[in-house]
Amino acid sequence: MPITIATRRALLLTALGAAACGRGPGGGRSLRLGTTTTVQQSGMLAVAESLWTDAPLSTVIGPSGQILRAAARGDLDVVLTHAPALERKFLAGGAALARCPFVTSHFAVVGPDADPAGVRGARDAVEAFRRIAARAAAFVSRGDSSGTHEREVALWRLAGLAPWAANQTWYLESGADQTSTLRVADERGAYALADFPTLATLHDLALRPLFSEDTLLRNRYSLTLVRVPAPHPSARPFFDWALTTWRAHLLDIRLPDGRRAFERDEGACTSPQPASAAVSPR
Repeated sequence: MPITIATRRALLLTALGAAACGRGPGGGRSLRLGTTTTVQQSGMLAVAESLWTDAPLSTVIGPSGQILRAAARGDLDVVLTHAPALERKFLAGGAALARCPFVTSHFAVVGPDADPAGVRGARDAVEAFRRIAARAAAFVSRGDSSGTHEREVALWRLAGLAPWAANQTWYLESGADQTSTLRVADERGAYALADFPTLATLHDLALRPLFSEDTLLRNRYSLTLVRVPAPHPSARPFFDWALTTWRAHLLDIRLPDGRRAFERDEGACTSPQPASAAVSPR
């Protein structure tokens, strides 16, 4: 079995309890935004919190899978996630009033500058993963239900591999957030999958982006207005504000090399129909 470095964190339930108890002026509950650790650690969330001035905002942070399950239960008003397969399951359950593509960033296969697996010379992301496995080079996975982990697993499967299901000692699971996972990879001289905006905030790491030129490494964020029994009056205004003001400020952020950290995702918004029975993402 893969080595698990840390136990999974139970931050979500604590945050959900705080969000449920949060009160705005007049005793009404706070607006509940659910989003991912990558949104928090890349600086995306700080932009929203600095600009939104309407209803008090309670933010719940967790892996995309946990956030979507909480939304399916009606525990959140708006969610921002980046796990397309899990989002499709969530939408099929009819728990969304509206869903819009938000922004796109990019993942990179990162690792030590020496690059013992030769990832820099790969033709595509799938070959990069095959090279890591062929050399049994250490790889640190998040090992959770995050959007980053979902993408990593998809790449392994496209490579015809499932290192988490075999006795592969080179495959390590952090069970932690993006920043913690990258620090573990850095300490061990290992490879990992990282999003560029979060990686750019970690100035003390020796990890280097080794491969990123593949459309499979596009990291798409989607914003969803949740169907809840008692809608918050500021939920729709926040949703609309996010698609204009918040997104516009994110598009101005630059990476250290001058490239845009985020790009606009031009896909169409959808208004899913309610289903007779909810399907909770697994």
